[in-house]
Amino acid sequence: MFPIRDHNPSGRTPYVTYALIVINVVVFLSYVGLFENPRALNAFFFDWAILPARITHGDGLETLVTSMFLHGGWMHIAGNMLFLWIFGDNLEDEMGHLGFLAFYLAAGIGAGLVHVLSAPGSLVPTVGASGAIAGVMGGYLLLFPKAKIDIIAIFIIFFKIFTIPAWIMLAIWFAIQFFGGIAADANAGGVAYWAHAGGFVVGAILTLPVFLRRGGKSYWDENEFHPPHPDAVYDPSDIPTIRRRRR
Repeated sequence: MFPIRDHNPSGRTPYVTYALIVINVVVFLSYVGLFENPRALNAFFFDWAILPARITHGDGLETLVTSMFLHGGWMHIAGNMLFLWIFGDNLEDEMGHLGFLAFYLAAGIGAGLVHVLSAPGSLVPTVGASGAIAGVMGGYLLLFPKAKIDIIAIFIIFFKIFTIPAWIMLAIWFAIQFFGGIAADANAGGVAYWAHAGGFVVGAILTLPVFLRRGGKSYWDENEFHPPHPDAVYDPSDIPTIRRRRR
């Protein structure tokens, strides 16, 4: 089960969101060949990924940024770019191009620092745009809690698209990260749950000025928690159908 789109159209072309997606993909393609050589890949990540123990000792601070543009595999980057595609344009619309870029980088750095705090002595490299994108999701929840999100649910060989409010999807996602962080050993590698949860909270906090400028609670009340514009309308299903030929 995962989101595929929202019904929340943006009022301007999200150039920064597009650029971030392109940069992430280009960077990933530039080193994807290293996955065939684990030793070379580890050396590459050692230079550019977050190693909490290095950050704790004041070294490798630049990796708080560089790690945001690295990914650990095809599914990793595909999932992250899908979430950025869905949620990024609306925050860029609200914050402006440069404002959104600054927000994205700040959320990613904040998420990285939360991860370091959760495992300060870890030497396991951490990569991914997930923390920054979690920040985008946190900001989205604050501004558009009842925006409609289309979810695709896959049941073995069948799948169905259905629509739920953003707050349900994002609350479930955050709960998975939070309780995953409690249950998992942050020093053992795997999913960086605290980076995700931390990025989400940082993103919500960084979006507060926009929310307050919009009117705060009165903005919610005026729009009944929905986006302040008509929903995008899609066909009930984009699954193509093939008509049977008449004989």
